[in-house]
Amino acid sequence: RSSPWGGTPLRWLSGALAILSKDVRSEVRTRAALNAVVLFAVVTLTVVSYSLGGFRLAPEVHASLIWIILFFAAMAGLSRTFVVEAERGTELALRLTASGPQIYLGKLLFNLALLILLDVILIPLFQVFLPVREADWGLLLTGLALGSLALAASSTLVAAIVSQAGVKGALFTVLSFPILIPVLVAGVGLTRKAMSGQGFGEAGTEIQLLVSYAGVMITLAFLLIDFVWRD
Repeated sequence: RSSPWGGTPLRWLSGALAILSKDVRSEVRTRAALNAVVLFAVVTLTVVSYSLGGFRLAPEVHASLIWIILFFAAMAGLSRTFVVEAERGTELALRLTASGPQIYLGKLLFNLALLILLDVILIPLFQVFLPVREADWGLLLTGLALGSLALAASSTLVAAIVSQAGVKGALFTVLSFPILIPVLVAGVGLTRKAMSGQGFGEAGTEIQLLVSYAGVMITLAFLLIDFVWRD
């Protein structure tokens, strides 16, 4: 049985995983994206914690701070996935060896892994510098995972668009921010409810929004990636 983009589904998926493997090996050698997102998060959190002293943050402020750090850390590192292909002159080879949806899926998985790693580092640091004393940790971690997926889904597509532009760095943030407003609003709302001790029943709207957003963005990216990156 063939996939919509040619070849069997298993062979198609192996192509996307090969792109993911290539990006992981490249990141292990350079650590460019990882250093960008982790250092931004650590520096921002350290500065904020020292400026606040022992002051205890309200759940609303705490939730907003988490998502501000996640957003700007993502802006610092996620654009590298496609931009690095243009900088190294490897984008033509990538276009010849894989379909657009395969490339998008491989890059999406890499960006998602990067954000999940950031979440894993960020939450313990928050507990050290700005501890969360009462929270529904299941809901909090679910919100961060869904928010990371939504961030990665849209940012990967924007990175493909920006890689074809002359001015890349600032343009990525300018294009991403209006697209990501629903993710930030839902993410802050869900995180605030988790830190207030509320459960999954009270956060159903935010969960549905994040899942729907990620699904729509991934579907649009699969349909548009050949046009925005190849042409």
